[in-house]
Amino acid sequence: MTFIWNELRDLRDAVDLGTPPRDGQPVTLSIDGVDTTVPARSSVLLAATIAGATVPKLCATDTLECFGSCRVCLVEIDGRRGYPASCTTPVESGMVVRTTSEQLVKLRRGVVELYLSDYPDSDIDGGWSQFHTTLAQVGLEEGLPADHPYRGGDTHADVPVDESNPYFLFDPAKCIVCSRCVRACEEIQGTFALTIAGRGFSSQVSPSQGESFLASECVSCGACVQACPSDALIEKSLFPEGYHRADPR
Repeated sequence: MTFIWNELRDLRDAVDLGTPPRDGQPVTLSIDGVDTTVPARSSVLLAATIAGATVPKLCATDTLECFGSCRVCLVEIDGRRGYPASCTTPVESGMVVRTTSEQLVKLRRGVVELYLSDYPDSDIDGGWSQFHTTLAQVGLEEGLPADHPYRGGDTHADVPVDESNPYFLFDPAKCIVCSRCVRACEEIQGTFALTIAGRGFSSQVSPSQGESFLASECVSCGACVQACPSDALIEKSLFPEGYHRADPR
């Protein structure tokens, strides 16, 4: 499956550009002082990746259209207020972009701390997902400190694991509600079997109308598993002795 997806993206070394490549006239902009030329309509995130910058991301991937929900890929752009998400910001000729600064480090870390406040401690050490890569990028590879103010709140640790599908399982305790699985089901497979139900803390991935994955319209194509950045959706074959859910905090 990895080979097929890399071929679809036309990538070398499995580098994820963050957003899909575009066709258009060449546009040159500056990324961290490096002049970079990409097709018009490309995202700043794609341009930054091509320029060699490492911009943390969670909801963004080059196999899906940009979404802009995770707020981890923030950048600074001369002449613009605030810190726009690089995945949803199109490039412009002459644009000057900075992908790292003291304030960006602080903002990104703060966002990821919120995700960590509802993620199992016991699944942080030794994890191999994109979420764990992002933790390392923002300096949180060991998780939240014991005295962190975000500790002690509600979590999804008591929401049951859905193991109904014979090929993969869904653990809501690891879900960061990035919608990548929902978008993959729609954009890649065209099944529309998944949605995000609820709002705020109650938001969660829901197959069809609150059914199990097996009882839903899911066709077990695996697009959602491939898209998931946090291993909330993961192949059962990786657990030959059965899945042992992370211990709650």
